[in-house]
Amino acid sequence: MAALTAVEKNQEILSLALEDRSKGYQDLVSNNNALLSVLKRKGLWKTYSGPKIRERLLYNQTGSTVWYNGYDFLNPVPAELFNDAEWTPKMAAIAVVLTNEEILNNEGANQLMDVMEAHIDAAERELQDEVDISLHGDGTRFGGKELTGLAAAIPTVEDTGVYGGIDRAANAIWRTNTYDADTDFPTIGTQVTSTTIRPMLNVIMTARQRGRQAADLILMSPEHYAALDASMMANQRIVNESGMAKLGFTGIEFISAGRRTEVVLDSGIGSNMPANTTYLIDTDSLRLRYHPERNFDKIGRSMMPINQDAVVSYIGFMGELTMTNPMFQSKLYDSDTAS
Repeated sequence: MAALTAVEKNQEILSLALEDRSKGYQDLVSNNNALLSVLKRKGLWKTYSGPKIRERLLYNQTGSTVWYNGYDFLNPVPAELFNDAEWTPKMAAIAVVLTNEEILNNEGANQLMDVMEAHIDAAERELQDEVDISLHGDGTRFGGKELTGLAAAIPTVEDTGVYGGIDRAANAIWRTNTYDADTDFPTIGTQVTSTTIRPMLNVIMTARQRGRQAADLILMSPEHYAALDASMMANQRIVNESGMAKLGFTGIEFISAGRRTEVVLDSGIGSNMPANTTYLIDTDSLRLRYHPERNFDKIGRSMMPINQDAVVSYIGFMGELTMTNPMFQSKLYDSDTAS
């Protein structure tokens, strides 16, 4: 019975260790991804309830406005103004597994915590990597069960596919904006270079803004970021120390169309950012919707499989990345970097 008691004790220790660390998993994930970090900073990590995640969309106008005087008739026109985009919540779980052989070979508090720390650290790194893959993806991995990322929210082909339950081919108002450096800037050039990148971004920022709404975060692949950085003189290279740089991201500010926009280099070992790509993102129109009981939290207690001498616990997430307005979301890419 001593061995069983030790196993139960160690299951509890693993549960408590994960419980203690789970309060920081949201920070762990957001602080390692520029998009999630901005959404969290703006309070756009929001809970949901029910089997579907819905975002209310204003997609129409009444057309009832008239200028009048005296006894002129007004124009009460009934109109449907709102509809919903709808997403199915996605679920993810990362396992922390310790065999009881490992546990028993590391008896004693210090030794046990050492092996436990190693396993938890490994799970946390995997969690970061997995979330980043999905945030850059189109939601098709794992048979369509993964979180739907930027490749679907701001696709290269803007007028095809169903997103949020809405057919983009049939609804132009639900399309984002795609710019191909090779074809869409005939007066500027056909490649992204230190000479062309700023004029190209100026064209997009000027065209895709209205009032206070515009892209406020620019995510760049190494090729595009290097071109922009090389285009700036030292006194133009502005780093916002209170923004992304405070979290360790490599970034500068780009001033265009009367706006200051954070630019972040999305690269590094194992980067999931597509090459020769820039996303211009209106983060006010995005949400990370999560179930309040599955926001990168530990799932239940640690368990021992009935046919294995091991202890298993899980870190889980349930939710989806959603969008409320595609009008100010843009993508710049180069379909032919050789011409």
